[in-house]
Amino acid sequence: MSKNTELTCIVCPLGCKLSVLQGEDDSIIEISGHSCKRGLSYAQTECINPERVITTTVRIRGGQMPLVSVKTDKPIPKTLMMKCMKIINRIEVMVPVKVGDTILENILETGANLVATGNAT
Repeated sequence: MSKNTELTCIVCPLGCKLSVLQGEDDSIIEISGHSCKRGLSYAQTECINPERVITTTVRIRGGQMPLVSVKTDKPIPKTLMMKCMKIINRIEVMVPVKVGDTILENILETGANLVATGNAT
């Protein structure tokens, strides 16, 4: 039996209402409601293998502030988010930290690096 999934595209500000019809094997039969190719790609990824960019903070040692903001430099599979956060929550870095510094390379073999999005002194 096929299933229909309703999504709101988050790729651009339009917020298109997408409808994805999937077959019994979760293959995509039809996608409607997208205004551009990016929405089409988003719907495919979201239904087959959803991914997210992690944005969070890591602890700082020796700095004026206790935390610095970080994010993954590319999306990771949504199924790995909690495992990644367990690793990230154990990280503590020494100052100075600059925007763009790599905090952790290739987290969980995803090819994504954890990078600083803030400065810490």
